[in-house]
Amino acid sequence: MAIVKTLAIASQMITGSVGVLRLRGVPDRWGEMPQHRHLANQSDRQQKYTRPDNSAGNFMVEQPHFGRRLKELRTGRGLSQAALAGDGMSTGYLSRLESGARQPTEKIIKYMAERLGVDRSVFDEPTRNSLAQALTIAASAGSRESIEDLITVLSTVHNEDPSLRWQALWLVAQYRRMHGERVEEQDCLEELVTIADELELPELQCRARTQLARCLRSSGEITKAIKVAMRAYQSAREAKLPTHDLGPALLALVSVEAEAGRLPDASGHADELVTLVDGQSDTLRAEALWAAATVRIRQGDYVGAEQCLEEALKSLSSRTDLVLWVRLRLAAASLYLQSRPPRTENARHYLEQVASPVALVGTTVLRQELTTLQAHLAFHEGRFSDARARCAELGQEGDLLLTYRDQIRLNILQSQLAILDGRASEGVERLRQLGDEAQQASSIDLAAEAWRILAEHLAESKFPRGAADA
Repeated sequence: MAIVKTLAIASQMITGSVGVLRLRGVPDRWGEMPQHRHLANQSDRQQKYTRPDNSAGNFMVEQPHFGRRLKELRTGRGLSQAALAGDGMSTGYLSRLESGARQPTEKIIKYMAERLGVDRSVFDEPTRNSLAQALTIAASAGSRESIEDLITVLSTVHNEDPSLRWQALWLVAQYRRMHGERVEEQDCLEELVTIADELELPELQCRARTQLARCLRSSGEITKAIKVAMRAYQSAREAKLPTHDLGPALLALVSVEAEAGRLPDASGHADELVTLVDGQSDTLRAEALWAAATVRIRQGDYVGAEQCLEEALKSLSSRTDLVLWVRLRLAAASLYLQSRPPRTENARHYLEQVASPVALVGTTVLRQELTTLQAHLAFHEGRFSDARARCAELGQEGDLLLTYRDQIRLNILQSQLAILDGRASEGVERLRQLGDEAQQASSIDLAAEAWRILAEHLAESKFPRGAADA
């Protein structure tokens, strides 16, 4: 800062004594130029800044790409403009950079990279023919950085080969799903459906709609999910697609039909699915048995559900697919906690099995699912303080990445805890709201669960057990 002030004083002395001699202005902070000083070369603001080490000239930092990338990185880290600007830049200047109104200098690029803790190359704008390069790197590396670079490329190029764009979007959709980013995943999948229809390829049409149906189901958009899943299933049947396409389409259809309470349809399609994958030893068979177990749970057949799920658990090794191995055990724990009465010992067994894997390699979604089930287990075992602690832990997460179903069940649990804490009116009203919300979302069994718990509480408060015994 002392150097900057010295330069400013020197500039005033030179311009005052010589008249025609000017020193190029130096801002006290970037974006805060003294009013008496102007840039000597106005065109500097409009020049393109190429990477010094890139003689081929394949990359450049140019607006509006720089501004979009800068804002994306800032908001992704939860930073305000003031927090990112720090002492070296005004928020007004940062705002103009993000809007594309100001061209960044190399010094500014390096400063922003340092503040964000990234390499300055993250701001490079790939040329239009680089989608293939970005896709190749992302597919082979599989790192978060390579996928984020691919996402940036996709946002800046639009006239490339649709087949190439489809592959890139498919990879990004998988990344979004893994991190529980359902809104972004849905955007990718809807574009994938559009491209698949334009290409008129039944395989791509089936796969895009299958994944879109699963995403919609997780978000609670059950009615739309059923239409999409049915379209995927029908297209697979009409095109006589093989099991690796027809099976996932059937799987998605069974899941959304069960969620909507269409149990006869779900049961019939579940039987078709299990028959289709009979004799296979891959992950699809394990998922098919899981789907069949889900249908049986909705039908109240907990014995049949347990048989299907235990068979799925035995059929899949953790070496085959660790994430699915964990998810199956979380599903088993959930099944035992939903039994009447809850079978807490079985649930605890599976939750203890997955605790270490989730801590080591689990995604945020899996960790939140585990914590949620631990809260339910603590509640059913009468460890209410532990249940409250788990709920508080989830509350500190910020955005919950749980599926719609898991979020409703968590809210039901929190309502029960509120009633136990003496906030009965609050808990009762919340249970009513959850019942109505689940019914409007076509999740009939969730609505029934909320109303059942509400009825039990009202009956208990009106006719306490102690009074009845007396």
